[in-house]
Amino acid sequence: MADTYSDAAITAALGRQMTKAVQRQAVAAGNLANLDTPGYRTKDVRFTEALDDQLGGLRTTNARHLGAEAARGGGEQTEAPGLAPRRDGNNVQLDRELLSLSRAAGDFSAAQTVLAAKFRLVRYAINEGR
Repeated sequence: MADTYSDAAITAALGRQMTKAVQRQAVAAGNLANLDTPGYRTKDVRFTEALDDQLGGLRTTNARHLGAEAARGGGEQTEAPGLAPRRDGNNVQLDRELLSLSRAAGDFSAAQTVLAAKFRLVRYAINEGR
Protein backbone atom coordinates (compact mmCIF):
# COMPACT_ATOMS: atom_id res chain seq x y z
CA MET A 1 0.00 0.00 0.00
CA ALA A 2 1.30 3.42 -0.94
CA ASP A 3 2.16 5.98 1.71
CA THR A 4 -1.20 7.71 2.08
CA TYR A 5 0.18 10.46 4.33
CA SER A 6 3.03 11.75 2.18
CA ASP A 7 2.95 15.29 0.83
CA ALA A 8 2.69 14.05 -2.73
CA ALA A 9 -0.25 11.77 -1.88
CA ILE A 10 -2.10 14.55 -0.08
CA THR A 11 -1.47 17.03 -2.89
CA ALA A 12 -2.62 14.48 -5.47
CA ALA A 13 -5.78 13.72 -3.49
CA LEU A 14 -6.58 17.43 -3.24
CA GLY A 15 -6.00 17.80 -6.96
CA ARG A 16 -8.38 14.92 -7.68
CA GLN A 17 -11.01 16.45 -5.42
CA MET A 18 -10.72 19.78 -7.24
CA THR A 19 -10.92 18.06 -10.63
CA LYS A 20 -14.04 16.18 -9.63
CA ALA A 21 -15.65 19.36 -8.33
CA VAL A 22 -14.94 21.13 -11.61
CA GLN A 23 -16.42 18.21 -13.57
CA ARG A 24 -19.55 18.22 -11.42
CA GLN A 25 -19.90 21.97 -11.94
CA ALA A 26 -19.49 21.60 -15.70
CA VAL A 27 -22.15 18.88 -15.89
CA ALA A 28 -24.57 20.90 -13.73
CA ALA A 29 -23.93 24.00 -15.86
CA GLY A 30 -24.63 21.96 -18.99
CA ASN A 31 -27.86 20.69 -17.47
CA LEU A 32 -28.91 24.25 -16.59
CA ALA A 33 -28.08 25.43 -20.10
CA ASN A 34 -30.47 22.80 -21.42
CA LEU A 35 -33.25 23.54 -18.93
CA ASP A 36 -35.68 24.44 -21.72
CA THR A 37 -34.43 22.03 -24.38
CA PRO A 38 -37.21 19.57 -25.28
CA GLY A 39 -36.23 15.95 -24.75
CA TYR A 40 -33.00 16.74 -22.90
CA ARG A 41 -32.14 14.21 -20.21
CA THR A 42 -30.24 15.28 -17.08
CA LYS A 43 -26.60 14.18 -17.03
CA ASP A 44 -24.76 13.11 -13.92
CA VAL A 45 -21.13 12.25 -13.18
CA ARG A 46 -20.18 8.93 -11.65
CA PHE A 47 -16.89 8.46 -9.89
CA THR A 48 -16.61 4.73 -9.66
CA GLU A 49 -12.88 4.95 -9.12
CA ALA A 50 -13.47 6.71 -5.80
CA LEU A 51 -15.42 3.72 -4.59
CA ASP A 52 -12.75 1.39 -5.94
CA ASP A 53 -10.08 3.36 -4.06
CA GLN A 54 -12.00 2.98 -0.83
CA LEU A 55 -12.61 -0.70 -1.36
CA GLY A 56 -9.11 -1.46 -2.60
CA GLY A 57 -10.27 -2.68 -5.98
CA LEU A 58 -8.24 -3.30 -9.11
CA ARG A 59 -6.10 -0.45 -10.36
CA THR A 60 -5.14 0.57 -13.86
CA THR A 61 -1.41 0.82 -14.36
CA ASN A 62 -1.35 1.79 -18.02
CA ALA A 63 -3.19 4.53 -19.92
CA ARG A 64 -4.37 1.94 -22.44
CA HIS A 65 -6.18 -0.14 -19.80
CA LEU A 66 -9.94 -0.15 -19.88
CA GLY A 67 -11.28 2.59 -17.59
CA ALA A 68 -7.93 4.38 -17.31
CA GLU A 69 -9.58 7.74 -18.05
CA ALA A 70 -11.85 7.37 -15.03
CA ALA A 71 -8.90 6.37 -12.84
CA ARG A 72 -7.12 9.64 -13.66
CA GLY A 73 -9.98 11.56 -12.08
CA GLY A 74 -12.26 11.80 -15.06
CA GLY A 75 -15.81 10.93 -14.16
CA GLU A 76 -18.13 9.09 -16.44
CA GLN A 77 -21.18 11.05 -17.56
CA THR A 78 -24.42 9.13 -17.38
CA GLU A 79 -28.08 9.94 -17.43
CA ALA A 80 -29.37 10.77 -13.96
CA PRO A 81 -31.84 8.09 -12.84
CA GLY A 82 -35.18 8.64 -11.16
CA LEU A 83 -36.05 12.11 -12.43
CA ALA A 84 -39.59 12.62 -13.66
CA PRO A 85 -39.80 14.08 -17.17
CA ARG A 86 -41.98 17.07 -18.03
CA ARG A 87 -44.43 17.02 -20.93
CA ASP A 88 -41.67 18.05 -23.36
CA GLY A 89 -39.50 15.07 -22.27
CA ASN A 90 -36.96 17.23 -20.44
CA ASN A 91 -36.19 16.11 -16.88
CA VAL A 92 -33.81 18.87 -15.72
CA GLN A 93 -34.76 20.17 -12.27
CA LEU A 94 -33.56 23.70 -11.54
CA ASP A 95 -33.28 23.23 -7.75
CA ARG A 96 -31.33 19.97 -8.10
CA GLU A 97 -28.82 21.54 -10.48
CA LEU A 98 -28.36 24.67 -8.35
CA LEU A 99 -27.75 22.45 -5.30
CA SER A 100 -25.25 20.41 -7.29
CA LEU A 101 -23.42 23.60 -8.32
CA SER A 102 -23.30 24.80 -4.71
CA ARG A 103 -22.00 21.47 -3.41
CA ALA A 104 -19.32 21.32 -6.09
CA ALA A 105 -18.25 24.89 -5.32
CA GLY A 106 -18.04 24.01 -1.63
CA ASP A 107 -15.93 20.91 -2.33
CA PHE A 108 -13.60 22.90 -4.58
CA SER A 109 -13.28 25.69 -2.02
CA ALA A 110 -12.49 23.23 0.79
CA ALA A 111 -9.75 21.55 -1.24
CA GLN A 112 -8.39 24.93 -2.30
CA THR A 113 -8.24 26.11 1.32
CA VAL A 114 -6.32 23.01 2.43
CA LEU A 115 -3.94 23.28 -0.51
CA ALA A 116 -3.31 26.98 0.20
CA ALA A 117 -2.56 26.17 3.86
CA LYS A 118 -0.14 23.45 2.77
CA PHE A 119 1.71 25.88 0.48
CA ARG A 120 1.83 28.50 3.27
CA LEU A 121 3.55 25.93 5.48
CA VAL A 122 6.09 25.20 2.75
CA ARG A 123 6.74 28.93 2.23
CA TYR A 124 7.11 29.41 5.98
CA ALA A 125 9.60 26.55 6.18
CA ILE A 126 11.63 28.00 3.30
CA ASN A 127 11.67 31.55 4.67
CA GLU A 128 12.48 30.51 8.26
CA GLY A 129 15.27 28.24 7.07
CA ARG A 130 17.48 31.15 5.98
